Amino acid sequence: MRKITFDIETSNIFSEVGSADPTLLDLSVVCIHDSETDLYSHFFQEDLNKLWPIIEKADMLIGYNSNNFDIPLLNKYYAGDLKHIKSLDLLEEIRKSLGRRIKLDDIAKGTLGEQKSADGLQALVWWKNGEKQKVVDYCIQDVKVTKKIYDYALENGYVRYPKNGKVAEIKLDTSKWEEKEGGLAPTLGF
Repeated sequence: MRKITFDIETSNIFSEVGSADPTLLDLSVVCIHDSETDLYSHFFQEDLNKLWPIIEKADMLIGYNSNNFDIPLLNKYYAGDLKHIKSLDLLEEIRKSLGRRIKLDDIAKGTLGEQKSADGLQALVWWKNGEKQKVVDYCIQDVKVTKKIYDYALENGYVRYPKNGKVAEIKLDTSKWEEKEGGLAPTLGF
């Protein structure tokens, strides 16, 4: 199964576009891990034509808040509909089990003993200051953390997060995560 773990950074924020609709934002960079090559890559908006052939061959997209943010935003640049590819949104899985959302940073701390290197607002400042490599490094680190959390959950059936000075577990039903579904028929012919 070819899995693409991914994350997106934007060049603006909701308050700048006057709406919480992610499709109104502009992409600065998308970073991925491709399970087929075991490589991490990044694509700026002008490079998306190189990303589509990879995405179109994926059996599954993996992200954190990806179904409600990353996929709708990325879809605005794509000629087809990325919703036709199986998607696993770790935040959605956590919310289904726990009943509420937990930040990626908290899941990373509790599950992996790691934390994010920055946050999306800092990445936006870097982008606006022309520090593109810092944004890429931050985004790739988020992809690495997301991939590790996915792998951990798949192997153990749970993730962890800090709660009241302790670490709490969130049980996840991973039994169907890697079942193949009908994927996206190539839109661009790759």
